[in-house]
Formats: sequence, C-alpha cells, structure tokens
Amino acid sequence: MKHEHPSPPIHKVGDDVPHESAALHVSGRATYIDDLPEPAGTLHAAFGLATVAHGRIRKLDLDDVRHAPGVVAVLTAADIPGENNCGPVLHDDPILADELVQFYNQPIFIVVARSHDAARRAARIAKVDYEVLPMIRNAAEAASAGNFVLPPVNVARGDADAALARAPHRLRGNVLLGGQEHFYLEGQIASAQLREDDTLHVHTSTQHPTEMQQVVAHMLGWRQHQVTAECRRIGGGFGGKESQSAQIACAAALAAWKLQRPVKLRLDRDDDMAITGKRHDFDIGYEAGFDDDGMILGVKFELSSRCGFSADLSGPVNDRAIFHADNCYYLDAIAVKSLRGKTNTVSNTAFRGFGGPQGMFAIEYVIDDIARTLDLDPLLVRQRNFYGTDPAGPRNLTHYGMAIEDNVAPALVAQLARDSDYEARRVAIAQFNEKSPVVKRGIALTPLKFGISFTATLFNQAGALVHVYADGTVTVSHGGTEMGQGLYTKIRQIAAHEFGLPVNDVRLTPTDTSRVPNTSATAASSGTDLNGKAVQQAAQAVRERIAAFFGPLHNVAPQDVVFADGMVTADGVSLPFGAVTAQAYRARIQLWDSGFYATPKIHYDAKTMKGRPFFYFAYGASVSEVAIDTLTGETKVLRVDVLHDVGKSINPAVDIGQIEGGFIQGMGWLTTEELWWRPDGKLMTHAPSTYKIPAASDCPPVFNVKLFDNSNVEDSIHRSKAVGEPPLMLPFSVFFAIRDAVAARTGGCPRLDAPATPEAILRALGELPALGAAA
Repeated sequence: MKHEHPSPPIHKVGDDVPHESAALHVSGRATYIDDLPEPAGTLHAAFGLATVAHGRIRKLDLDDVRHAPGVVAVLTAADIPGENNCGPVLHDDPILADELVQFYNQPIFIVVARSHDAARRAARIAKVDYEVLPMIRNAAEAASAGNFVLPPVNVARGDADAALARAPHRLRGNVLLGGQEHFYLEGQIASAQLREDDTLHVHTSTQHPTEMQQVVAHMLGWRQHQVTAECRRIGGGFGGKESQSAQIACAAALAAWKLQRPVKLRLDRDDDMAITGKRHDFDIGYEAGFDDDGMILGVKFELSSRCGFSADLSGPVNDRAIFHADNCYYLDAIAVKSLRGKTNTVSNTAFRGFGGPQGMFAIEYVIDDIARTLDLDPLLVRQRNFYGTDPAGPRNLTHYGMAIEDNVAPALVAQLARDSDYEARRVAIAQFNEKSPVVKRGIALTPLKFGISFTATLFNQAGALVHVYADGTVTVSHGGTEMGQGLYTKIRQIAAHEFGLPVNDVRLTPTDTSRVPNTSATAASSGTDLNGKAVQQAAQAVRERIAAFFGPLHNVAPQDVVFADGMVTADGVSLPFGAVTAQAYRARIQLWDSGFYATPKIHYDAKTMKGRPFFYFAYGASVSEVAIDTLTGETKVLRVDVLHDVGKSINPAVDIGQIEGGFIQGMGWLTTEELWWRPDGKLMTHAPSTYKIPAASDCPPVFNVKLFDNSNVEDSIHRSKAVGEPPLMLPFSVFFAIRDAVAARTGGCPRLDAPATPEAILRALGELPALGAAA
C-alpha cells in the first residue's frame, strides 16, 4: 500500500513559523562547538589568570605548570608570532598580558593539556611575583583622576545653561546604574585546526566571524585568506560574543599553530564571568530646568561609564548613550558630557542595547523627578514632552541633527494606556497604599525610541549566497550568526517567500568566512535587516532567471510568471518548482547568485557627532505594576502590559518571544543582577551562586504582549522593524513602578539606584545608609 505524505505547509512571510532549530534544541540534537566530534589528537587549553588588579610581573615561574599531569605545553605572550592584540578598535587589548597586569583574572599564559580538567588544574599552580600598583575601581574614581580609555565627548544643542537659568523650576541629582553579566547559556569556546598549506580553520562561538578571522590572522602574522572562521549557532550572545570571543579564538589558534595539533578552549562559567566584559555601568549626574506643566526647557547630563582597562567597544557604546539621551522627548536645549573611564577591571563591551539603555535611563529618571517635584502623573509629563508627529515640524529634530519621520510613540502610548486601564489602576493603587502601611504598590508607563543601524556606517552592509539545486531545493549562506534569536528562521522565510516554497525546502549553511566574506557583526539589531535584504536580492536574481527561461516557453512575459504554493505558473500551465528547475538546469541556466545590501540614507560625522546614524526607529511602551515590602525591600512584579512596534512582522511568534525575553533580561538588569568587586579588584559575583539572574518564577503572573499595528516607513525587509535590542528597555516601567511604590512611603523624589535590589530599596526608604560611588 502506498503511503501518501502530506505536502508541507507553504509558510509565508508574516506567519508564525517555528524556530528552525526548535526540534533540535528540545531533543538535544542541535550541535554546538562542544558537541562537535573532536579530531584525533585534540588538545585542550585553559588560561592562567592574574591575581592582582594592577601590577607588574616581576617573575613568572611556570615550571610546576609544565610538569603537571597531562600538560603538553605552556604558552606566554612571547610565543605570539604576530600582534598580541584582540582589541576591535584600538590596539590596547593584549591576548596575554606581557609584564603589565591591568585587571584581576587577566589571562597571562595558556596551558595546553590532554584534557580540559588537566589544563584547568595546572593553570592554577603558577608562581607569580607582582609589583602591585595603585588601582582605579569605578567610573567616579576614573573621572576624578582624569583616567580615560578615550577622550571625553561633549554634544550640545542650544544653550543649556541659559535655559536652566531662565527655567521656573530646576533640579539636579545623581543616580548609579549598574552593569550586567551576559550570562549566555553556552560559554565562550573555540576550536582550531591546522589545514594544508599554512591555513587554519576555527570553529568559534561568535557574533562576528570576520573579526575572528582578522584577529587570528594578525596574531599569527598571516593574511586573511589563510584563516577561516565558522559558526553554525551559538548558545546566546547578547553582545558578549561580538568582540570578546576574539581572545578565545586567538588562544585556541595560537596553541594549534604552535603545537601543530587541533586545540579546543572552553571557558568554565566562573572563568568566563571573571575574564569577559559586561554591560557598562554608569554614574549619571543631571540638571534640568522645566516649567509648571513639566515641559523640559533645558537639561545637562554627565554620563560617566566604567569602561575597564581597554577601549574595546566603549567608544560606540558611549556614543549611542548620547544618541539615546532624548528617548522619545524633544530637548530644545541639551548638553551631554560623556566620560569613558579607564579602570582596573575587565574591559566592558557590547551588551543588548549597546549604551542606548543607559542614555534612556538618564532622561527617564529626569522625567520621573520632574513629575514628582510638580506632583503630576509621570505619564502626563512624558506625553507633554514627546517629539511631534510632523516630520517637518519644529519639535522633530534630535540633538544630533536627525529628523524623526516615523514618530508613532504618541499613538502607541495612548493605545497602551487605554488598553491597560492605566488611569483607573493608578487611582486604585493610590487607594490601596493609603490603607496598607507595609506593602506599597506602584505603577509606571514608560516609552522607548531606539535607533536601528550601526553608528559606524561601514558596518551597515551584508552579503549572501542563494543556491537552487536541480531538484528545486535551496541552500542559503549569509553573514549573520544564529544565537537563538531566530535570524535563520526569518532568513528561511524570506528565501522561501521569493520562490513560493515551503520553508522546509530551504536550508541554511553555517556562517563561514570562506563563503560570505567581510561580514558585519550580528549586532545593532540589524541581522535580519541587512542579511534578509541581501538574501532577498540573491533569490530574486535567481527567480528572475528562472522566469526568463520558463515564461517564453509558454508565451508569457517573465514578469507574469508566478511562483506560489510550490508551483511555477505561466498562462495556466503549472509545474512543480523542482520540475522547472530541473528543466532550467538542463538548459544551462545559472541557478545560484549572490546578493549584497548596503543600508541607504544613513550618514554620520564621527567628529561632530551629527548626521543620520539610524535608518529608522523602533518604538514601544510598557506598563508595570509592582508591590514592595517596606520592611524587607523585597519586590514582586504583579502585572506587565507591553505594546511594541516591529513594523510588519516577518514572524510574529519569534518577535513576541524576543520581546518577552528582552523584557525579562532588562528587568533582571534593573532589579536583581548586581556586580560586586572585592576591594582588591576581584569580581565576587562570578557564578550563579553569587549572581542573580531572573528565573521562570520571576516572570509576571500577568504578562500581556501585543504587536503595534504599523508598517515601517522605510524600505526595510518586508517593511519589518528590528526586534533584538529595543525590548530590553521596556522594563524601565518596572524600575519606575518600584520607585513609585517607594515614593508612596517617602514622598518626594527618593533616590533609587539600579539595580533596585532589596538593599537599594531599603536605602531609598531611608532604612539603610546611602552608598557613595559604585564599588
């Protein structure tokens, strides 16, 4: 008996298509680097780490390490044949410290052994004599000492001092905003293997394969075509594998080259947290002038960040904080001073939002202070200060000179306030707080406007290859990396859409620098925007070639050939796509092509920090209701309502998942995730036992997420909008709802630092002494 197999569904762009690796994830069949079969003779590497935060190495005794069980070799900076640097911008980030140690746990040598465990054990028995030097711990100390990884930056519009002087009301203050550990599920890992004719292949868990190719080549003194970097999927990145994966890739490659053996380096979770950079924590000073209605007349910010010992990506991170210091608000007179503090801590790096959240937090804190000073609803003050909706209007130019042409924030916020019963709930919460002496509730509605594009214009480009085989199946290669965010899923849909195929007929290859060169990092929320357009262009070129072959066979113009439902149709004649491609192959029609996309319209002068650094903006808003215990400082999030703008969604299920995940991650940053260093510079929050990320139990019991009905005004891929980073700023509503609850007890403008841990809440309530600068 013949069994009929049902045809796979023809999923279209805009459908809820499951994640392309979902079944592999839940079954354990998705392969990560540590799952790959190890080539014969594979060795394992581990870093030896410094035990001072700042000092000179007087003597490095590695004899015991070399003679430890299982050890094959020990490598130091002297073994690097090329450049001892893995910094993405400045050459100030050594792969291995050479004499000068600049942070506690900085790698100073590599142990290569026959097992992962043997390498890690041996790395801990080195004898190192240091000359200990004075250390700088935080942004405040760096600013006081004038110690910076990059020069300070000032951006201004109008005369903020004059506006402040004229304002009927003025306030000033200071707030600390903590950093954040990436806590990806898969730690940093790389596996390197030499190939013939002085070439090297590196499997690397990275968001930026091309940069891994470049830094490995520079380290070995090679040219780029000698190194291939490959990445099929990574177990989370969040920015932590954009530049920080370079040190791991370089170490594995160095050992493989030196020993002529395959080498794998996988960081243990504790080492990963100790060695790799975090989100930049900020010390924010502000001064604002405003009128009786809460309209901001002038504002000044001093944004001091802890960058760590090297520049890494601190320049663009802090620049984006400046660009987002307006959030959704028109600021006619503004002055921002950005201080990029050099400290003896690990070099901070990219993190979801890339400085934007820190800049937004500053203005949201000011708005909240203004509302409390005037005894107004903070939502009302927010709405009064919004940018206008007329692209040519007087209130629609940012402080960096970009006109806002797609402002949906007023409409989106109004819809969310209405749908979430914000006003009625605010009244009910006030009544509850009058009767409840211990437990206080709070509510807040906060908006967001987030710029989409790399601020460094050169990275706004992507390439792709689309191969159609004679049987009608398709493979796609592109420059983006899949870190769980659904990029490959959306790319599959985009390619399938162009050919009218089921997504199962499209397969993606691992991201590989030998297939698609000169790739940009999968970052800045631009993975689908850039790679999707490149794939679309390549697929359309192949489709047009097929149509030009098939149409004339049936007396139909190529543009009238229809690709849909797995069929190719011309003048009533329909054939399966695979039958047509088989004919085209026999007719020697090219069935593959490349695609390239460069984001249009953007321009930016890095010296003046003026221009149009972003292609468009993504918008969103959330309402959060919380309760705090004023005796213990404990918090519970009771309800969250989110309305978020993703344009015309390519995959609503994936987008809603990203919004939910981004919200919880941002909520963790603002409430529970606290980094703490010992006075000698050692990071003590270096494991799940000491660093508190949100768990499933922290999800709000009521969590309503909806997509705003909108279409991108710009010609993005299928008029969609990026969804990676913007949702992380939605949980500002949680933080300001907590502050609302604190104010229900204290009145006025209580200072609440972030993260709003129980200790921070008790300090805000006056139950614990206030802190000075961040540790």
